[in-house]
Amino acid sequence: MKRLVYFTLCCVILLTGKTVHAQHVAFPLPIKKNLVKRLTEQLAPKPETNWQELNRVGIDLSEVAFVNWNAGGSNSISGLAEVVLERNYSDKKRKWRNKLITRYGVNSQEGQELRKTDDNLELTSDFGYRRDTLSNWYYSAKFRFASQFTNGYKYPDTSTPISQFMAPGYIFLGVGGEYGQRLDNLSIYASPLTYKSTFVLDQDLANNGAFGVEPAVRDADGNIIREGSNVNSELGILIQSSLNAQVMENINLTNLVNLYTDYLKSFGNVDIDWELNLNFKVNSFVLAKVGSHLKYDNDVKITETNVDGEEVVMGARTQWKQQLGIGVVVDF
Repeated sequence: MKRLVYFTLCCVILLTGKTVHAQHVAFPLPIKKNLVKRLTEQLAPKPETNWQELNRVGIDLSEVAFVNWNAGGSNSISGLAEVVLERNYSDKKRKWRNKLITRYGVNSQEGQELRKTDDNLELTSDFGYRRDTLSNWYYSAKFRFASQFTNGYKYPDTSTPISQFMAPGYIFLGVGGEYGQRLDNLSIYASPLTYKSTFVLDQDLANNGAFGVEPAVRDADGNIIREGSNVNSELGILIQSSLNAQVMENINLTNLVNLYTDYLKSFGNVDIDWELNLNFKVNSFVLAKVGSHLKYDNDVKITETNVDGEEVVMGARTQWKQQLGIGVVVDF
């Protein structure tokens, strides 16, 4: 009798255990598997890659308002937006860097129409290869495209644009050598063979010979016999120096210098593009910036109005732009 009771109890326990186990497997297990899989994917170290990316968005705002202000003044508001995207590849022997810079700024001042303060569209790509890991010299090829988004005017005249998208547009394509132990921090690039194209796709500007293109041919009455050229091509030497250094804690310096001279048309007449910036990092999101941008291009002629009210082409002059701003910067 005791054996029968013991056998019955064992059967009940086994059957109950199987039932509970079967119920446990039928429903919660798939959910647990998915949850464990997601947690494992999130906690697992990411696979190593030779690619690095940067996505940066920045906005600078400034505003001045006056109400019964004894010293006088004019209400104004300014804004500047910047987007920088980078996609860079590197291994022991190869480097491929790609960068897109877009920047646009406007200013609204009491009693004046909205005016543009900054306008830049720039895409660069360069590839470098070295024979071994001991050398700091790279065989390099560089590409650069630069233009703007909207029309530019000689304020207060907004009826006749003096520039616009692809008027001008610049393309540089060259091969040469680049030296630098860490190219992202300091590099010197020299190209004895760089092709430069200047595009002026607005026909009115092209007919006037803007930005170095061949102007239109006119008869004695000023009628156009042949339209102006839309492209000016040059072949020359490009020297570029790039510096990115930390001056002090939270203070970063960037310095970029481009020097270009054409072989055939004006050898020895050097085009200069020099950009110097100091970035002051307040915290993870707030950044103050002081910038200077100096240019000289012999193909960019300056016009002035004489005493008779006529526009007269004076020749090339040094261009300079200075910026001071503070704003929000987000990297993602």
